[in-house]
Amino acid sequence: MELDTCALPGPAPEPARTGVPTHGGTPTLADLTTLRVGGPVGRYVETSTEADLVAAVREADAAGEPVLVLGGGSNVLAADAGFPGVVVRDVRGGVSVPDATACAGVTLTVPAGTVWDDVVAYAVAHELVGVEALSGIPGSTGATPVQNVGAYGQEVAQTVSQVRVWDRGRRRVRTLPYVTLGFGYRSSLLKRSLRADPSDPGAPWGPTPRYVVLDVTFQVKEGSLSAPVTYPELARTLDVAVGERAPLADVRAAVLALRARKGMVLDPADHDTWSAGSFFTNPVLPADRAAALPDDAPRWPLDDGTVKSSAAWLIERAGFARGHGAPGPASLSTKHTLALTNRGDARAADLLALAREVRDGVRERFGVTLEAEPVLVGATL
Repeated sequence: MELDTCALPGPAPEPARTGVPTHGGTPTLADLTTLRVGGPVGRYVETSTEADLVAAVREADAAGEPVLVLGGGSNVLAADAGFPGVVVRDVRGGVSVPDATACAGVTLTVPAGTVWDDVVAYAVAHELVGVEALSGIPGSTGATPVQNVGAYGQEVAQTVSQVRVWDRGRRRVRTLPYVTLGFGYRSSLLKRSLRADPSDPGAPWGPTPRYVVLDVTFQVKEGSLSAPVTYPELARTLDVAVGERAPLADVRAAVLALRARKGMVLDPADHDTWSAGSFFTNPVLPADRAAALPDDAPRWPLDDGTVKSSAAWLIERAGFARGHGAPGPASLSTKHTLALTNRGDARAADLLALAREVRDGVRERFGVTLEAEPVLVGATL
């Protein structure tokens, strides 16, 4: 039975995340990213306060120095040549509860550097509904609204109420409410600032967006049962019908198990997890292009008349099986065709070559060009 109470959940301070495994001296991008590739950096700065984070970015911009702000490094493919500018790593942590007075919901404010799965674990432990299906996603909280991170039928756009940012264009702190964030499928206003924009003379910003996330505020509801389970695979795992609810802890455990079977939960001993997660986004196609795909291709109609299909299905039907590329240094995951993995001694060039092979093969077979989800630092496809 779902609880309906106004109980105040307590705050959950988390220690700052300090210490990066390195080979001695300044860390390389291989030390800072889950793909474990990438060369040296010009300068490396860890910031444990918002003021220090803003200062590091502001000073780099003023000096004309390239800047790369990192959290968990789980969505980055960095070039072997490295990055000549300053890498700023936000190591703040914690979850605060500025407002839990209304039965309609609870407000959580989370510093950008906080490990995302810690936020999900906190929400589940305190019976807060809305992010449970996002368990096990690696990386930091600040990256979640940039990508509009999603999995198993949930997206952070469903719970984000506002994002505080350092606006590199206006050189000031701003609060961006939900209505201005322009969320879409794996996209947002924040991410789109990485593209050319005639209305923004500073665009394209990169490899860090114009808007550097300082903290994210979520609005979640209290309850012991999850949001309706809309993803069929998760519903089957939980033995519930699509649209039904399940205990929060059960949903979290099921998602973690599903992700682990697909190599999507970080494990230093498992090379299938030496990845950036799903490397290609699911393509969103005009209706006529989607209709031209084979009859059994997945199709999910969207509100704007376009149709989303499955990148994994296209990759597999184009002839790329799990483990494709083995025994080379880079291969598709042996558990999931959507992940490109470092088998232990890969370089960025190896992963880029594999990504091009897969992208070109899908385009030749189906006329669909897959787009990479990770941020490419000093690299191009």
